[in-house]
Amino acid sequence: MPDPTILLPVLIIVIYLISSIKILAEYERGVIFRLGRVLGQPKGPGLILVFAPIDRIVRMSLRIEAMEVPPQDIVTRDNVTLKVNAVVYFRVLDPTKPVLEVTNFLYATSQVSQTTLRSVLGEVELDELLSQREKLNLRLQSVLDTHTGPWGVKVTVVEVKQVDLLEQMIRAIARQAEAERERRAKIIHAEGEYMAAEKLSLAAELIQKQPAAIQLRYLQTLVEIGSEKNTTVVFPLPLDIFSSLGKALENVANRK
Repeated sequence: MPDPTILLPVLIIVIYLISSIKILAEYERGVIFRLGRVLGQPKGPGLILVFAPIDRIVRMSLRIEAMEVPPQDIVTRDNVTLKVNAVVYFRVLDPTKPVLEVTNFLYATSQVSQTTLRSVLGEVELDELLSQREKLNLRLQSVLDTHTGPWGVKVTVVEVKQVDLLEQMIRAIARQAEAERERRAKIIHAEGEYMAAEKLSLAAELIQKQPAAIQLRYLQTLVEIGSEKNTTVVFPLPLDIFSSLGKALENVANRK
């Protein structure tokens, strides 16, 4: 029978070794503090040993995190008040820096995201905010990445989700859009009239060079009238009569 004085220490050592075994998933890394000093390289993934109380482990996930930025009250450059919220996607590149450089990197990233959203969007006008969303998203990502880079955090995507306007501002924008559509309609109508005048001018020059063309056009018009309204009686009148009559009146006037 084994000696209990030997069996008990062996059992304690076995239990201690078993409790020192830690398993890290593929997306996890373990930052180890040994006697208060961080080891050079984080451990993992897989099976590692953490000898407490000498060692202390801080688990860090390397997966992409999605953080929603709460709605922020923003005053744009053209003095329009609105609420804007966004979503930020980021991941940890260096597991050691988020532990050493900042107390709570999730909270710090959330706070810097809110302040950056207010400062960047407050420098643009409402039209730019509504029409150039992709450009502003890239700018927000660049500014955030500058702040979170020293923490070992990489901001991958920033998306402005929703822009809430006041009711009176929505009505004003609707009136502005209606006026813009009317302006475009008038411009298109004027351009059509200009193009039609140009074509008529070209047609008049062509008919002047070929007088028979007006007679052919006249006959074509009679055919169209006859095919559309069969009850209409049309008396063709040669156009040469008008020219001859005009010349006769001119001769009479000259004789007087």
